[in-house]
Amino acid sequence: MSDYNLLTVLGTTATGKTRFAVEIAGRFNGEILSADSRQVYRNMNLGTGKDLDEYETAGGSVPYHLIDIAEPVEDYNLFRFVNDFKSAYQDIISRGRLPVLCGGTGLYINAVISGYRLSAVNQDESRQELEQLSHQELIDLLNSLDHSLHNTTDITDRDRTLQAVRIKLAERESAAPFIKADCRSLNIGLRLERSEVRERITARLKNRLDAGMADEVKSLMNNGISVERLKYFGLEYKFIGMYLSGEINYNDMFQKLNAAIHDFAKRQETWFRRMERNGIVIHWFSPFQTEEAAAFIRKEYFG
Repeated sequence: MSDYNLLTVLGTTATGKTRFAVEIAGRFNGEILSADSRQVYRNMNLGTGKDLDEYETAGGSVPYHLIDIAEPVEDYNLFRFVNDFKSAYQDIISRGRLPVLCGGTGLYINAVISGYRLSAVNQDESRQELEQLSHQELIDLLNSLDHSLHNTTDITDRDRTLQAVRIKLAERESAAPFIKADCRSLNIGLRLERSEVRERITARLKNRLDAGMADEVKSLMNNGISVERLKYFGLEYKFIGMYLSGEINYNDMFQKLNAAIHDFAKRQETWFRRMERNGIVIHWFSPFQTEEAAAFIRKEYFG
């Protein structure tokens, strides 16, 4: 009997997680569970890097879950993700297949494999953890803490969102985790030299813009998605939305967006290092070490 009931593939943006996870899932009769806070939204493909063509392998299609399950006008949050994850996870294991969680949203991954905990009692620790979160991660956390959130001004500015999260946490008397998926995960991390990640990020951004990413954002705007809503999604949608609305020119859009994605990758690295400090074991591989990773998984998960 395996000590594990979930395989997780994580890493920063542009490390090739999807292709790697699909290859592993194809070898071990697996299905992908996406852990990406933006890939849940329909009609947001290039900007979120869904790369759905990568789910096709020589052995056929690898099934995926938790992608294209919400409309861009909906507020998808951490609690909803965990509930959706549990449903898809139970479906996968009920059919005797391997569940493979794949993504880079640390908040979602942490909730699945260890439960999410932020203590209102230990204010210094909480403050440090909160400062590491991106604006989108703070929004997800605020939505999770307050299902009836109506004051949208709390999410228009990162400092306001940070303060709103602190207030909600201060209202909690217990430091108990508020969600947990009860999974025992074997965690595979993908890592490249930072210089190579930087090169990949810039090259990928150029390719996606050439492929029509601005047209994708324009289509969302034509379908009633406001510039403010696009800013909520961050990164590609924020800066391309600002460009299309005339707030910035194309060159500024590219430079600011490119820098923002680099900063995002650094925050992801920080998140994963903190997971390790908190006792979560991550086994690191290069995305080019598929054979080595597969042998390791076969021994540790199935051995």
